[in-house]
Amino acid sequence: MTKTPPDFQIFAKPVSYRCNLNCSYCYYLRKESIFPTEPAPQMTEDLLEKYIRGHIEAYPGNNVRFSWHGGEPTLLGIDRFRRIIELQQKHCPPGKHITNGIQTNGTLLTDDWGRFLAEHRFTVGLSLDGPEAIHDVYRTDRLGQGSHAAAMRGYRVLADHRIPTDILCVVNGHNVMFPLQVYRFFKSIGATHLSFLPLVEPLENGVSDRTVPPEEFGAFLCTIFDEWRASDIGTVKMQIFEEAARAAFGQDHSLCLFRPTCGDIPVVEAGGDVYACDHFVEPGWWVGNIADEPLAEILGSERLRRFGAAKRTSLPRSCRSCEVLAMCNGECPKNRFVTGGNETEKLNYLCAGYKLFFNHCTPFVQAVARQWRQQSQTDGRPGHTGRNDPCPCGSGRKYKKCCGRK
Repeated sequence: MTKTPPDFQIFAKPVSYRCNLNCSYCYYLRKESIFPTEPAPQMTEDLLEKYIRGHIEAYPGNNVRFSWHGGEPTLLGIDRFRRIIELQQKHCPPGKHITNGIQTNGTLLTDDWGRFLAEHRFTVGLSLDGPEAIHDVYRTDRLGQGSHAAAMRGYRVLADHRIPTDILCVVNGHNVMFPLQVYRFFKSIGATHLSFLPLVEPLENGVSDRTVPPEEFGAFLCTIFDEWRASDIGTVKMQIFEEAARAAFGQDHSLCLFRPTCGDIPVVEAGGDVYACDHFVEPGWWVGNIADEPLAEILGSERLRRFGAAKRTSLPRSCRSCEVLAMCNGECPKNRFVTGGNETEKLNYLCAGYKLFFNHCTPFVQAVARQWRQQSQTDGRPGHTGRNDPCPCGSGRKYKKCCGRK
């Protein structure tokens, strides 16, 4: 029997690179050169059903997660998403439970979408780069107009329908200079879950002007961390802070960037093609097509295993002896393009920033870890975090409702 990754996640892209916006830093809009059909492909119902059935069959656990991405996945239309739910229910065997997440720019969300997403308990990732003047620098529509007002209308739809929402903020060469303005804006709108994703655009002789400088990125995270530590522990959750805490508690990373290996978050494109990673949708990392072979076989293939293992085997020697290796693990291979002292090794462009931030937060997370272990011994609890134990991050919530939340 083919062995699939123990807890895989798939970025399903039913409308491929299609999007109603034209964000200047969007790497996925450029995939038009790989899928040169006009208009962009859209997953047929037969293929959609084959994917859903194969995903459920391949998933090793009882809580089966689907993640819908794009482009802009809401372009598929709410009726097609209703059909997705029907197909999931059709193929879900007794004893399994299905959850759905969707990543969106929010600009097309309506009350109908809000009712649908709430009814079927979707979690939502919303792309938002800060207040209007900052967000609209790079996130524009097809006419070059800023998208902030439309994104905020979508955010209010999600808030009105009480839909769990994670804000995804791309940290770029502009908003990196305004860490507190960005963070306080998110707090002002009631955001409780934040992720900061650094923008890196390599060019032949360097990086783009939009790219975040490494040291500034580290300082951005440190500044926000200090404000969060002073006033927002337990009320605002930030993914990178949680990842730092996971290392201190000896837990596996939940974010692929910081895992020792890759390969368990592939992409299924609209035409059924499977690629090793969202950032490696290119011919060299094509690993199969669900129209031709079962998804489980693709996920357990040697091609995908080699891709995942390469992250560890290509780790530079300087990383292997780094004091924050457990927190970083060399970050994403796509950002390893800086030539080090040994020209056969490529260092991560963001290394200086991550080293600055992880060293900055280490004393705090280690102190929290020590306190939790001491309390565990006093209470007679085992040395690991149970789902109903207090979360080790110090939020005051149960672990299953906090850092243990998938």
